[in-house]
Amino acid sequence: MAHAVPTRGTSKGPDSRRGSTLPDVYGARTHLLAKWAMPLAIGLVYGYWVASVRRHGGPITGWNLLVGFLSVLVFFVLFVAVREVAARLPREAHAVLWGAFAGSALGFLYSGSGVAMFTSILVSLLLAAAVTGSLMYRYYTHEDAEQARAARHRTT
Repeated sequence: MAHAVPTRGTSKGPDSRRGSTLPDVYGARTHLLAKWAMPLAIGLVYGYWVASVRRHGGPITGWNLLVGFLSVLVFFVLFVAVREVAARLPREAHAVLWGAFAGSALGFLYSGSGVAMFTSILVSLLLAAAVTGSLMYRYYTHEDAEQARAARHRTT
């Protein structure tokens, strides 16, 4: 069975901006929905987690629910803000911003459990460093691969 090969500039062809060779099977509406639903879903899990840590196994109270819903709201707003700002930054600052966000989120969550503040700060810094390091690795390796792919296309 023969298949037509997609070419540049067509809707099914590679994206000339990113060098992607995979077709985009979802429409713009699905991407927009995922763009807003994903941070909200993560925020709901985070808010539930904050509320459950803060009540220390006790009964669910109105204040506990309020803390949970406020955590969802703050997490969602900060996630969207970091996503929008990070997209405009160079790769190093992009990685540091996401690392700081992840470390801060964990620090707030962990501090609610009643541990010493030093422990909470140390764990937050370790996570921030791990996220920053892994994102730096990802951005550098993907950029190098894209540059090599572009150089290969220029020579052919």
